[in-house]
Amino acid sequence: MSIAENLSEIKSALPPHVTLVAVSKTKPVTDLMEAYNAGQRIFGENKIQEMTDKWQQMPKDIQWHMIGHVQSNKVKYMIPYVRLIHGVDSLKLLLEINRLAGKWRKKVDCLLQIHIAEEETKFGLDEEELEEMLKQVQHDQQGFENIRIVGLMGMATFTENQEQIKREFLHLKTIFDKKRQLKTSNLKLETLSMGMSGDYQIAIECGSNMVRIGSSIFGSR
Repeated sequence: MSIAENLSEIKSALPPHVTLVAVSKTKPVTDLMEAYNAGQRIFGENKIQEMTDKWQQMPKDIQWHMIGHVQSNKVKYMIPYVRLIHGVDSLKLLLEINRLAGKWRKKVDCLLQIHIAEEETKFGLDEEELEEMLKQVQHDQQGFENIRIVGLMGMATFTENQEQIKREFLHLKTIFDKKRQLKTSNLKLETLSMGMSGDYQIAIECGSNMVRIGSSIFGSR
C-alpha cells in the first residue's frame, strides 16, 4: 500500500480525540510530501538537524514535533519553529528551552517524559523527579514564562508481552490523572503521548490521546 493509503487506514481507525504524529525520521522529503498531500500536518522527528532541514524545505503549515532525546546544545536550532517537544527529561533542559524561547519572544509547548519501561536505556523522569520539576514550575512561574507544560509522554518496554505494556501505560495514565488538577499559567496537562506503531492500540485503550506512528505509515526503515 502507498503512504497515503496507510495514513487513510490508520486515521479511519483512530478515535476522534487521538492526535496522530507521523514519525518521519530518516525518511526523505518526498515521502513526507506524500503524507502531507494526503492531509497529514503533524510530523515527528528525533534529530534536530534533520528536522530543521525538512522544515526549511517543506510547507510552513506543518507542526513539527521533536520526539527524540534532546541535547541542550542543539535546542537553539529548533526554537524558531518547533510546535511540541516530547522528551523533556531534566530541569536543565527545561530551563534551556525557556531561556532560548525568551530570546525569540515565544512560548514553547513541552511534554515531560516519564520513565515507565523496564529498560534502562530509555530516558525519562521518575515520579519523584516529576514532582520536583512540577513544584519548581509552579513556584517560579516568572522563571518559566516562555514554556508551557502541556502533558506527559512515555514509552513502554520493547516486548511482546502485551500485559506488561498495558501495565506500564496504565501506570503513566495514573500519574497523568494525579497531576491533571495542577494548573498555572504555564502548566496544564492535557496531552498524554504514548503508543507507537507496535503498541498504539493498547496505548489508546489505556488513555493515550496522542500516538507516534512511523513504520505503519512510511514502511520499515
